[in-house]
Amino acid sequence: MNDTPLGILFGLLAFLIICSGFFSSSETGMMSINRYRLSHKAKNKDKSALRVSRLLERPDRLIGVILIGNNFVNILASSIATIIAIRLYGDAGIAIATALLTLVILIFAEVTPKTLAAMHPERVAYPASLLLTPLLKIMYPLVFMVNVITNGLLRLMGINQNDSSNDQLTPEELRTVVLESGSMIPRRHKTMLLSILDLESMTVNDIMIPRHEIQGIDLDDSMDSIMQQLQSCRHTRLILYKGDINNVLGILHMRHASRFMARTEPAKEDLLAEAREPYFIPETTPLQTQLLHFQKLQRRIAIVVDEYGDVMGIVTLEDILEEIVGDFTSPMSGHNDEIQPEPPSAEAETDEPQNFIVDGTASIRDINKSLDWALPVDGPKTLNGLIMEQLESIPEAHVCLRIDDYYLETTEIQGNLVQKVRCWMTTSSEKE
Repeated sequence: MNDTPLGILFGLLAFLIICSGFFSSSETGMMSINRYRLSHKAKNKDKSALRVSRLLERPDRLIGVILIGNNFVNILASSIATIIAIRLYGDAGIAIATALLTLVILIFAEVTPKTLAAMHPERVAYPASLLLTPLLKIMYPLVFMVNVITNGLLRLMGINQNDSSNDQLTPEELRTVVLESGSMIPRRHKTMLLSILDLESMTVNDIMIPRHEIQGIDLDDSMDSIMQQLQSCRHTRLILYKGDINNVLGILHMRHASRFMARTEPAKEDLLAEAREPYFIPETTPLQTQLLHFQKLQRRIAIVVDEYGDVMGIVTLEDILEEIVGDFTSPMSGHNDEIQPEPPSAEAETDEPQNFIVDGTASIRDINKSLDWALPVDGPKTLNGLIMEQLESIPEAHVCLRIDDYYLETTEIQGNLVQKVRCWMTTSSEKE
C-alpha cells in the first residue's frame, strides 16, 4: 500500500466516501419511507415497492447489511487517509488525517445524504434497494451471525423484534394523519373521515331530537284531530303514544298511514295495527354502535330512554349520517331556524362582532357547527342548559354572562326556560 501512487489512493478514498454516503442515505431512506404509501404501491404490484417491502420485512437484516457495509468502508477510508497523510506530512499527518476525514465524512457521508434521504425517502430507498438486495444475499452469512448475537441481546432485555404493535395507528394518530394530509385529501373528504372517527366518542344523546320537539300522535285525541295531523304531517314517520309520550305504542310510517286514511270508517285500533313496534335504545349508546344496530335490525328511527325508562328523545338514521356527511336535508317550509343573525344597529361600528339570536333549546353542537365556535360540549347539550349550569340557578331576569370567548345575553325567558339568547364572540382587544 505504501508503494501505491497517491492518485490511486485519493481516488479510492473518494470512492469509499461515496459508498459511505450511499449506506447512510439508504439507512435513513429505508427507515423514513411512508409505510402506508409503500403498502399501497406494493398491492398495486409496483416492482420497486415490492423490493423495498421484502427488505423491510426483516429490518434487523436490512440494518445489519447497511451497517456492516458502512462501517467497513469508513474504517478502510480511515486507514487509507492515514497512509496518505503520513506520506505527505510524516507523523503529524495522523492528526491531520483524523481531523480532515472526520469533517469530510460528517459533511459528505452523513449529514448531507441523510438529510436528502429524510426529505425524499422514496427517491433514495427505491434505487438503493437494487444494490442492497444482492448485497444482502452475498453477505448473508455475516449478517446472520450478527443478527443472532444482537437478537439474543434484545431478548435478554425483554424486547421482541417481531412485535408489530408499533405499526398500528390509534384513532387519535389516524386523526393526525388525516389532518396533516394537506391537499392530498379534499377538504370535504377530510371532514367526513374525521366525523367517522368522532362517532365512537359521541352518543345518541348528543344528536337526538329532544323530547319536547317530538311530533307524534296522541291516541287519546279525537279521530278528527288525528286525521288532521296525518294529513298535515311532513315527516316520514310518527310516534304513536297514549296520554303521555312515555307511553309509546308504535312508530307509524306515512306510507302505511295512507292506507289507514283510505278506510271508510277508520278506527284508532286500525291505526295502531298499521304501526311498527317501538325500538328503544339507551341514551349512552355510541353513534358508531347505533349505526350498526340500525343496519342489522333494518330500522331507521329509535326512541332514546334514560336509565329510568323515560323517553328523552328520538334519533334517526339520517341524524347519524348527517354527522358524517353534513346536513343533506333542507329546512321544511314554515320552520324557523334556531340561529338567526341580528341586524346591526345604525350606530354600530364596522369592527364590532356579529350578534346572533339563538333559541335556548338549540343544541350546542349545532351552534358550534353553524358558527364555527367552540362552546363547551362536555356538559349540557342545549344552550339553555349551558346557561343554567353556569348560573347554577334558573334566571329570573335577563342576564349576560361570558363563557370562554363568548358572551351570552338572555333576551326572552318563559317560565323555567330561556327562550332566546343574544350571542357574540369577544373581540381581539377583549381577549388581550
